[in-house]
Amino acid sequence: MATEIKAPSFPESVAEGSVAAWHKQPGDSVERDELIVEIETDKVVLEVLAPEAGVLAETLVEEGDTVESEQLLGRIGEGEAKGDKAAEQSDTETGKKSDAKAEQPAAGGGEKHEVKAPTFPESIQEGTVASWNKQVGEAVKRDEVLAEIETDKVVLEVVAPADGALAEIKAEEGSQVESEAVLAVFAEGAGGAASTAADVEPGASADDGASDEKVGDKILAPAARKLVAEHDLDVNRIEGTGKGGRILKEDVQRAVKEGSAAKSAKSAKASSGATQAATPAPAVEGERPEKRVPMSRLRQTIAKRLVQAQQTAAMLTTYNEVDMGAVMDLRAQYKDTFLKTHDVKLGFMGFFVKAASEALKRFPDVNASIDGSDIVYHGYQDIGVAVSTDRGLVVPVLRDTDSMKVADVEKGIVDFGKRARDGKLGIDEMQGGTFTITNGGIFGSLMSTPIINPPQTAILGMHKIQERPMAVNGKVEIRPMMYLAVSYDHRMIDGKDAVQFLVTIKELLEDPARLLLDI
Repeated sequence: MATEIKAPSFPESVAEGSVAAWHKQPGDSVERDELIVEIETDKVVLEVLAPEAGVLAETLVEEGDTVESEQLLGRIGEGEAKGDKAAEQSDTETGKKSDAKAEQPAAGGGEKHEVKAPTFPESIQEGTVASWNKQVGEAVKRDEVLAEIETDKVVLEVVAPADGALAEIKAEEGSQVESEAVLAVFAEGAGGAASTAADVEPGASADDGASDEKVGDKILAPAARKLVAEHDLDVNRIEGTGKGGRILKEDVQRAVKEGSAAKSAKSAKASSGATQAATPAPAVEGERPEKRVPMSRLRQTIAKRLVQAQQTAAMLTTYNEVDMGAVMDLRAQYKDTFLKTHDVKLGFMGFFVKAASEALKRFPDVNASIDGSDIVYHGYQDIGVAVSTDRGLVVPVLRDTDSMKVADVEKGIVDFGKRARDGKLGIDEMQGGTFTITNGGIFGSLMSTPIINPPQTAILGMHKIQERPMAVNGKVEIRPMMYLAVSYDHRMIDGKDAVQFLVTIKELLEDPARLLLDI
């Protein structure tokens, strides 16, 4: 039975779109969720994915045609793709020259698939193969993670299309790949057979020695070599468990964890020549070692955006201080009950997000953004919360914080923090915020000047809570104080509004009842 392919549901502001490109032609086989066609509107390019696996039976619109929301574009049917028989005959003829490659995966039972990189969003041009979680011949289950692709924003997972095994890896760890680039060849139902094929012809596997390098009397796999360079290890102290004593990525990770392969000053000096010959980093000279490693994509993006913010915005920072006593008392009184009721700890961020949401409603200029020569006022509050990870700083966004409860905020932040550290955040979760909060206080910062996250026009910086003597009703008292900083774009926000915005946050935190009473 044929399955209909329809255009996406366009937003209200988009009346129609045009067919930009068909990625499949009639007779081509398609997998479920594989990109079939792209629809270009006046704002974005929308992707149309295959609702089911099968063969593209027909296309009802041509490239360049104008289509409306949910219009029928084509149909997917069951059957054999037009190129399958010819491919099988070609494989039979050429297989005589490479029996070990062609016959043994087939003995494992199944059809071969190309493993491709995910379809990157328009803002991402390319990615880096961060790691292969499975090797050639290793049995995997359907939807099990095969590889991870690191982009300048997120780490994307590439999963197995079916039960089977990798027959060949085409993109090494550390290599640059574009959207939908072929990463590997996957054999359905394979496992032991694919492993046998890899043993018969080691060169067929991208991780079976094709790019190995010898350092002294040690042989390092490419992924292992990269880790040795990053952690500045003595390869002579690492025991290889691979074929012929080859040092694998897992061997290096074990050595890092155990701390058994750190270089001493003498060994670093003695081995500097060999290390430099094997890798460009680290470069070690005498008793003053140096290490040069390439910037990660995320770090490059952070650097680019921070410089862009300082060069384009007329950035200014205003400061204030808040007495955290009332919030701390409320937290101490209800933290146990809150944990039992909501299954999440009551932190400070929930109060700050709610206070900022209320202040943003009162000062719409602070919640606005600049788009060219236009000012865009947002009728909602989407607050980004800066999260520090090993890879760098990311800013996932809490949507519609005005309607969220404190418990919802705390759960969202905990979830973001965990997934950010695991590299599991989606690109859509880090786009579209109207305001940002960053908390340098968790690292001990007493005061700082946060940098605006473009195209937003303001950012709130939280800092360390410190007990200080304060004048209260004519008497000196020791109070838990925190410095607050708001950096803002003076092109959009006047100083008066920025100061009053920060004072509003201060007042709401010093008297949390105001949040409930909306005063």
